[in-house]
Amino acid sequence: MTFREAVEARDLAAVEAMLADDVVFRSPVAFKPYPGKAITAAILRAVIEVFEDFHYVREIGDADGVDHALVFEARVDGLAITGCDFLRYDDDGRIADFMVMVRPLRAAEALAARMTARFEQIQRAATGASHG
Repeated sequence: MTFREAVEARDLAAVEAMLADDVVFRSPVAFKPYPGKAITAAILRAVIEVFEDFHYVREIGDADGVDHALVFEARVDGLAITGCDFLRYDDDGRIADFMVMVRPLRAAEALAARMTARFEQIQRAATGASHG
């Protein structure tokens, strides 16, 4: 299963299994990167809940298979948003670097507000405090 297939199937366990332990997530709405599989998986779980009508529209890959770009469309608070997941794979075929970019600004601001509201929940999920 590819990353795209896992996301489209909303199979978050499969998505998490594709992340390297030392993956770095670069958010479109945060200044600092988030290192680690736990926080990256927690962010991805939250964003899947925030996005409405999420779907990939195009995939771009390099010849050696290390870098992939997945263009997506979705809605946030009724606003159309277009974005791209930039994935870099490590030697083991796991995602080592995950950067997201989104546009337009108004929709990005709505995404930022929704994710900020969930950030304590995301951090608890990443540390395992919310399990059980």
